[in-house]
Amino acid sequence: QLQLEESGGGLVQPGGSLRLSCAVSGFTLDYYAIGWFRQAPGKEREGVSCIDSSGDITNYADSVKGRFTISRDIVKKMVYLQMNSLKPEDTAVYYCAADRSSGALQGLCVMARRFFGSWGQGTQVTVSS
Repeated sequence: QLQLEESGGGLVQPGGSLRLSCAVSGFTLDYYAIGWFRQAPGKEREGVSCIDSSGDITNYADSVKGRFTISRDIVKKMVYLQMNSLKPEDTAVYYCAADRSSGALQGLCVMARRFFGSWGQGTQVTVSS
């Protein structure tokens, strides 16, 4: 069974940092792309970052580029999102997700919800003074 579980969220001041973790089980990271998404109250879930199945290609939303870094640890079966220089507008529930098992873009870093079939429960990130 493919499962993902986020952790590491919390309250942080503007300009601060957090590292989110996504523990995966039931699959190998070298086959699935992993994405980080976030959803703020009243807004649609949006892509933040993704890493492809090779670990060599990453993508970032323009709003977080230069501030966030996605990485993975194959041995620990973990995916991380290092978030620096946090802003109040980064406040959201953050989700990690694995892409689908098949399809033309399977395993690729495509930051769109419809390409991801398995989701964690989310972790709250609040950036506030």
